[in-house]
Amino acid sequence: MSTGSYELLLRSEFEARHHLRMQDDTLEDPHDHDWHVEVYLEGRRLDGTDMLADFTVLQQKLSRIIGTFQDTRLNDLSPFSDRNPSAELVAAEICRRFEPQAPAGVRVTKVRVWETDRCAAAFIPAAPNEAG
Repeated sequence: MSTGSYELLLRSEFEARHHLRMQDDTLEDPHDHDWHVEVYLEGRRLDGTDMLADFTVLQQKLSRIIGTFQDTRLNDLSPFSDRNPSAELVAAEICRRFEPQAPAGVRVTKVRVWETDRCAAAFIPAAPNEAG
């Protein structure tokens, strides 16, 4: 068998409101988005059932995280109380929460968050050999 790795993709969505403080210190009007989330995972070894990880288990973990954002004003949540709840920071926060829940030997390689069908931002965590 050739060497390489496997990739999984999880998708989810939530509805939430936010507003951003712009560089000139003005505030956007609060507005809603149907946020779409993609979580990419990578690993080199399949388990005893020839899967990198169980989609059902991973999706349940992601759903619990996403549920904390559902029907909220993101500006009111603790990770964003003193920072803009931009798509970039929402992606980073989802990654921060999901990473510890990934199975052994599986790592999150990217979290992408779509605000609209044409606008997305991603957070790419450092690879283990790049951390530090």
